[in-house]
Amino acid sequence: MAGISPTSPIGPGMPLSGVLGPAQRAAPAAKADFGKMLKAYLGEVDTKQHTSDAAIRDLISGKTQDVVPVVNAVAQADLSFKMLLSVRNKVIEAYKQTMNMQV
Repeated sequence: MAGISPTSPIGPGMPLSGVLGPAQRAAPAAKADFGKMLKAYLGEVDTKQHTSDAAIRDLISGKTQDVVPVVNAVAQADLSFKMLLSVRNKVIEAYKQTMNMQV
C-alpha cells in the first residue's frame, strides 16, 4: 500500500487517495451503459460461437488435423455462452423482484 506506512495514523480524517487504486477513484466518472455493455458482450459471444463453428467444420473437412485449437475454441464459446445465460437469468430475476415490490 503506497500511502500507508507502519507509523502513519489511521483515523477518520485520513485521505483515501493512497489506499484506493486508480480504478476505484475513477469509477464515478466512468459510468458504463449497461445496454451497450450487454450488446458488446453479445457480439463477443456470437463471434466465439462462429469461430467455434468454423473450427469444427475445418476439423471435420480435414483442413486441420490438430484437435487442441478446436477444443479450445469450443470451450471458450461454451463458457461465454454459459456466462451470458447467467447474466440473463440474473436480469430476469431482478426484474421479477422489482415487479413484485409493494409500492
